[in-house]
Amino acid sequence: MDTSTLPTFASPDVLKDVRFSLLDLVAVREGGTVAQALAIALDTARHVESLGYTRYWMAEHHNMEGIASSSTAVMVGHVAGGTSTIRVGSGGIMLPNHAPLQVAEAFGTLAELYPGRIDLGLGRAPGTDPHTMRALRRDRTESVDDFPADVAELQHLLAPARPGQRLIATPGAGTEVPIWLLGSSLFSAQLAAEKGLPYAFASHFAPRYLLQAIEMYRARFKPSATLAKPYVAIGVPVIAAPTDEEAELLASSTYKRVLGILTGQRGKLGAPVPGFLQDLSPQERAGIADFLALAVVGGPETVRAGLSSIVEQTGVDELVFVSDVFDPELRKRSLTIAAQAIQTEAVAA
Repeated sequence: MDTSTLPTFASPDVLKDVRFSLLDLVAVREGGTVAQALAIALDTARHVESLGYTRYWMAEHHNMEGIASSSTAVMVGHVAGGTSTIRVGSGGIMLPNHAPLQVAEAFGTLAELYPGRIDLGLGRAPGTDPHTMRALRRDRTESVDDFPADVAELQHLLAPARPGQRLIATPGAGTEVPIWLLGSSLFSAQLAAEKGLPYAFASHFAPRYLLQAIEMYRARFKPSATLAKPYVAIGVPVIAAPTDEEAELLASSTYKRVLGILTGQRGKLGAPVPGFLQDLSPQERAGIADFLALAVVGGPETVRAGLSSIVEQTGVDELVFVSDVFDPELRKRSLTIAAQAIQTEAVAA
């Protein structure tokens, strides 16, 4: 990535005020079941809550055997009900797949059940293939071009009901569930800036426009009743272990998953494969490297240096980790090391 378009936010305590969170794709592992994936998700959420993570998000994907978070609102309720302090939400709900009223009612219900803990991240992509998209929408003609109007309608439905308002989300009205706009291009950055909403960039899989999007969002941001100044979160793939060598081995599960995405052969999350990258063609390695350009893979010092570098270049407010480690216990260890990398830096400062 070209880092020349943004200032460097270098300081001795660059990580001191950075929040850290987790985006969980609720992976179904090879040899495992959906039920096990759901149980692992809740166990992981409880673990990161104990480590001081700010939020635990899940993403809406459909018709993918390796991802069990398609019914995202249900999963948000499941995890929020099994935790006590961490914020839980969507990263995100793919709004073109849903009527705004349905989303307002679902997340309004969650907000009533778990006050002050629910986030509603919104994306404008379908999160699936065209065939599944048609199955989800039936006769609806919604498109990504309707996204700004749908966001506005959703904001209206979650706000306190006004006298004479004919359509009221019940539950939903008055809950004012925090809305985030998510994106991997410049479109949502501009819309989030215009509406004064927090913005999350999907750099965990599409880092190419990261710096441009952040720059646009900050430059065009208009303060709102929701947010007085810009707030940026970015997705960061993180695989951490006691040593660089072990982390690289564990990361082969992620490399294999990414290669499946790039070749249209999506599957379940696989076990680590020694020397996986070495057996690929130069083109395949380049594709994985481009997809994971922001990835931080290594031991504690490598992870601390990598996260510090990212924050120095971007000045972001929050890092949202994605950590696809096959063994659930080693994944929790990875997330522990990542948290300690930030907390150690903060203590040292």
